Amino acid sequence: MAQNTQEKMKNLYIKTWGCQMNVYDSHRISDVLMPLGYVLTDTPEGADMIVLNTCHIREKATEKLFSELGRLKPHKEKRQEETGERVIMGVAGCVAQAEGDIITQRAPYVDLVFGPQTYHRLPEMVAKLTGARKKKRMIDTEFPIESKFDLLPNEHNSQGAAAFLSIQEGCDKFCTFCVVPYTRGAEYSRTIQSILDEAHKLVDNGALEINVLGQNVNAFHGVGLDGGTADLPDLLHALSEINGLKRIRYTTSHPRDMDDRLIQAHGDIKKLMPFLHLPIQSGSDKILDAMNRKHTGNHYRDIIERLKKVRPDLAMSSDIIVGFPGESDQDFEDTMQMVRDIVYASCYSFKYSARPGTPAAAMQNLVREDVKSERLTQLQALISEQQYEYNKTFMGKTIPVLFDRKGKEGGKTEGFIQGRSEYFHAIHVKGNERLIGQIVDVHVKETRPSSLSGDIVVSEYESDLKTAAS
Repeated sequence: MAQNTQEKMKNLYIKTWGCQMNVYDSHRISDVLMPLGYVLTDTPEGADMIVLNTCHIREKATEKLFSELGRLKPHKEKRQEETGERVIMGVAGCVAQAEGDIITQRAPYVDLVFGPQTYHRLPEMVAKLTGARKKKRMIDTEFPIESKFDLLPNEHNSQGAAAFLSIQEGCDKFCTFCVVPYTRGAEYSRTIQSILDEAHKLVDNGALEINVLGQNVNAFHGVGLDGGTADLPDLLHALSEINGLKRIRYTTSHPRDMDDRLIQAHGDIKKLMPFLHLPIQSGSDKILDAMNRKHTGNHYRDIIERLKKVRPDLAMSSDIIVGFPGESDQDFEDTMQMVRDIVYASCYSFKYSARPGTPAAAMQNLVREDVKSERLTQLQALISEQQYEYNKTFMGKTIPVLFDRKGKEGGKTEGFIQGRSEYFHAIHVKGNERLIGQIVDVHVKETRPSSLSGDIVVSEYESDLKTAAS
């Protein structure tokens, strides 16, 4: 059987939009399909299967999908002519979950539509599309009773030095602007043992850093090693005991689930990196209430204050929406003041756009588009200023960097590598590619609004620097 699989290797192209969980899902999709003979390729040319893993959070997500489908359709048709065999074009992720019927109506050449809870069923779906009694199309956007995590194969493809590991999915918060409860379902947490098993495999495959993921990752409540219920601090402590794992991160959090034990973990666990993404969404209590966030601005400030007491160097990141229905000038000013008070190292900011099926989509008192644009410009100017000032504080310092990819500098790619600091800075340096997958000290010589650059200072790598320069 193995020999037959080797003789019929097929190219798999996956394009991923959205959050880190989608990146993780795409990686696991490739693992699921590997036993069927599919190997990843970086381009759609010559692909025998094309998967678009979609995100429904960003504006115009559906239109972007159809634009990409139209662009990729000729690749599907050309490959089918070359091989005489069916090329499967699939749409995965949250847009597939929310709009599966629309996808097949507008793009009838799409063969496969499957939601984020069903990709463990892919081998069965592919078999039905390619078997003796070929089905014209497969749509699977159910929320199956079984957990996909219990049925996924072991990791085959290495994620590299910095890896993602999904520990929790779904959401029970029902923020009025968000589609996640409808596309990912109710909150579900994996067992501690299954997570540790996967973490060990990631480390064995070269991971030095693991970022544990969840739509509400700090709401994690899986079965612990003792059979009782474990929370995120329990998991973080267990992960910190893994030999060879140097760094731990978690994303994305909700203020309602930042309890005392999790806050203290930031002071107790040395491997837990001093960077936290904690979305606020708005600084106005009125808007937070309309968003059904179930926390106030002062509650958020108190969380940050307690975190800074246990980890004074903690860098903060956030998500902010401007122009939510009913947002007044004063509400927007409350958000600006929140940003001034917290001082973010980085922040993602967006204009509100309605998502079909969410409560906010039916709200009145909409904010004019030009007003939203002006507010976003003001907010992003403040955020950029804060980020640049924060980056400047690292000028002349020597910091450890985990290099995980090729880099570029001034438009040049040859001889450059890129990595992340403990504080999640993007760092570009001139260095040999052999350093990718290692943590190396870097002396910061230049700071920019969104990145740093410098020189590798560890003596044992001087020969690599000379090699890269020659």
